[in-house]
Amino acid sequence: MKIIVPMAGMGKRMRPHTLTVPKPLIPIAGKPIVQRLVEDIAKVCGEPVEEVAFIIGRFGSEVEQNLVRIAESVGARGTIHYQDEPLGTAHAILCAQSALSGPVVVAFADTLFKADFTLDSSVPGTIWVQRVDDPRPFGVVKLNEQGQITDFVEKPQEFVSDLAIIGIYYFQDGEYLRRELQYLLDNDIKDKGEYQLTNALENMKNQGTTFVPGRVTEWLDCGNKDATVYTNQRYLEYLQERGENLVAESAHITNSVLIPPVYVGEGAIITDSVVGPHVSLGNHSNVRSSVVTNSIVQTSASVLHANVTNSMIGNHATVTSDPADLSLGDYNTLRV
Repeated sequence: MKIIVPMAGMGKRMRPHTLTVPKPLIPIAGKPIVQRLVEDIAKVCGEPVEEVAFIIGRFGSEVEQNLVRIAESVGARGTIHYQDEPLGTAHAILCAQSALSGPVVVAFADTLFKADFTLDSSVPGTIWVQRVDDPRPFGVVKLNEQGQITDFVEKPQEFVSDLAIIGIYYFQDGEYLRRELQYLLDNDIKDKGEYQLTNALENMKNQGTTFVPGRVTEWLDCGNKDATVYTNQRYLEYLQERGENLVAESAHITNSVLIPPVYVGEGAIITDSVVGPHVSLGNHSNVRSSVVTNSIVQTSASVLHANVTNSMIGNHATVTSDPADLSLGDYNTLRV
């Protein structure tokens, strides 16, 4: 099994946090989004993962080394592939064409999920979906009476289905997928000016490939600050349910109250404060004389004499303020 992870965009909707790192490396409960995604897929694959292929922009050697380590953490080989132009989802996947062989899972790196199943590798293709209240912003699928996918519809303004595609796909035959993606590029077949995976899926279906829906218990989006803070909240609850220890032994907690679920990273310092619920504190973060709820505080950040909620505080940033809903990027300082 191979996992293909397109993550070329820097994530404009997540600025200022993506000015220094790509969005998939923003932490959720102490681990980068993309690491959580890869780990969760590895758990449901039901077989060893041979390779994790990351499709990225030119993010630099440090980012690439971090991604390789993520692959190695699930026992796989990590490979790096570049998408230098934003030409669409089909083009992005094809940038990792050397990895498109045998069974593959394609997972776009701005989504997380909760699931309690093992992937059925005996079917030709699985597209993971989740029922949504408003399907208009999403690609959706239609099903027949046998539960097979009959249509792919991109952002329907008229109701056709409420089963939204969450951005995770299984293909039994990676070479077949590669040929269909290449066909789009060779024949300049675009949708809204880009080469789209849904066009390849439609062609494969028309040639007789059976696709079935994969259902997840919960779909968690990381598309913007508020969605990411909410995903952190739900993921902390999920980890707490699994009985995971979320507070590092090397953390220093003095005269303070933690209201679970709370993640506290290595070497974090909490003094005279109330932290939680639903807070992630990165390694070597510092919270003093403050109240922090429902927030992500990243590595080596400081919250001093502040009341912070529903916020993201970047790496090495410092906050000293009145009650606030913040999105503060890396290395920034806010004093009010």
